[in-house]
Amino acid sequence: MDLNIVWFILITVLFTGFFILEGFDYGVGMMMIGRPVHERSQFVRAIGPVWDGNEVWMITAGGATFAAFPHVYATMFSSFYLALFLMLLALILRGVAFELRGKLKYSDWISFWDFGIMFGSFIPAFLWGVAVVNLLRGLPINFEMHFVGHFFDLLNPCAIIGGIFFVLLFAFHGANFLAIKIADIPLIQDLQRKSLRLGLFTLLFYVLFAAFAAFETDILAKLSTVIFLGISIAALIASCAGTYSGNGFKAFLSSTLAIAFLTIGFFNALFPRIIVSSISPDFSLNIYNSASTPHTLTLMTFAAAIFVPIVLIYQAWSYKIFKERVSPADVNYH
Repeated sequence: MDLNIVWFILITVLFTGFFILEGFDYGVGMMMIGRPVHERSQFVRAIGPVWDGNEVWMITAGGATFAAFPHVYATMFSSFYLALFLMLLALILRGVAFELRGKLKYSDWISFWDFGIMFGSFIPAFLWGVAVVNLLRGLPINFEMHFVGHFFDLLNPCAIIGGIFFVLLFAFHGANFLAIKIADIPLIQDLQRKSLRLGLFTLLFYVLFAAFAAFETDILAKLSTVIFLGISIAALIASCAGTYSGNGFKAFLSSTLAIAFLTIGFFNALFPRIIVSSISPDFSLNIYNSASTPHTLTLMTFAAAIFVPIVLIYQAWSYKIFKERVSPADVNYH
């Protein structure tokens, strides 16, 4: 196994961790929609200690892509320039909202920043779905690895369905997370009732997304990808079953596995490509024609072997420290 494959696997792991961890962050933000302020405050408290650490996975995945496959990074940012700009604005608003919502105790102030959290959760979730589908469906990339299309090329029906699917999946995952983090029993029961309906809608859009993707991409060309996606669907069904039975830990663990195997299946379908060209398969960016030099990859591998375990240990420690459930008494403003 050469270093190009190693780094493709590492980037897969980083994006898998990002979608799992930041996925429930986005989901919690979206679950705040329509909730009274005292419940929204509990939701914010549930992810308050970990949301910024979860975003580090996205930064690390982007940094690893830039260092290992710089041509992919350059082409991706030119292809998704406007989409990434919108995502960045949403994430900035979300981050500022987390910091400022508790500075004043006025309900209008809190509601304004809560909207920022909800908006900053929905937009990135939708755009990640759009981006993931388009990477596999294909972008107008020419022989110079340049994007020659425009923003509306990204908004095809398959990508829009993928974006809606990601929104539903992350919202369902976030609801499952809240069921194991909130101590208010009536609130948990209400969340689980709504989460079950949300999970069934997620399953529906998963099937719809798979049907569109089967016609417009080669996502089902590999048996291994079909197996990964099959496990993902089975895990999503198990998560709905856990929600129905009131088993929050089973529901959350299963939705975690559903996201993990969905992400692994996506990267497995891409391999050895990273960005598919819709102009010609020969113009697609893969792990060899877009990679850094062997010397760079070697130095990066040594650095990753040292620092990635440290980051994982720190993240595990932080989750252990903040493992207690959040109760209404923990929220000092309403």
